[in-house]
Amino acid sequence: MENVYRHFFKRFLDIILSALALIILSPVYLVLAILVRTKLGSPVIFKQQRPGRIDKRTGKERIFTLYKFRSMTDKRDSAGNLLPDEERLPKFGKMLRSSSLDELPEIWNIFKGDMSIIGPRPLLVQYLPRYSKEQRRRHLVRPGLTGYAQAYGRNALSWEDKFNHDIYYVDHLSFLFDVKIFFKTISEVLHHEGISSTSSVTMEEFK
Repeated sequence: MENVYRHFFKRFLDIILSALALIILSPVYLVLAILVRTKLGSPVIFKQQRPGRIDKRTGKERIFTLYKFRSMTDKRDSAGNLLPDEERLPKFGKMLRSSSLDELPEIWNIFKGDMSIIGPRPLLVQYLPRYSKEQRRRHLVRPGLTGYAQAYGRNALSWEDKFNHDIYYVDHLSFLFDVKIFFKTISEVLHHEGISSTSSVTMEEFK
């Protein structure tokens, strides 16, 4: 039964639920786009290349474009260099992140098949050569809008703990586990838990 969910029903649910979300949330997208353009500037949508699930034919991660609402400004110093993250993340941007509203455009990634509703979060392409063989197993499933690590610690977790959570998810993926993660994520967001790491407004680079 778990194999049926993993290989068929999970993707079926992703398509149906993401399509419904895109339709129902369309007014929210419009309002947020206007606010982001007014308060943070353009482009409204932040785009970045991220690694997805490992392609069985090539044995390599499929690289896709991830979409998010921008949450930081482009403020620069007198030399034209971008200021540190904490100086480019205004109150409105912090609200977007704490509520996870900045991640709503990723629902389009889910509908397209780049991502799943539940799965390990897609990290940076530059991290790929740094993974151990075990850590790379997180890419055996589609990356998710939220995942086990996000529901149980979010950015407050160390990189080691995040990867341990991701691998555990890959090995124990099931419908009930996904449901549990989904509702735990909602609780985390409502209580504004684990938004930032202990030493930075964004997660430190994985080295």
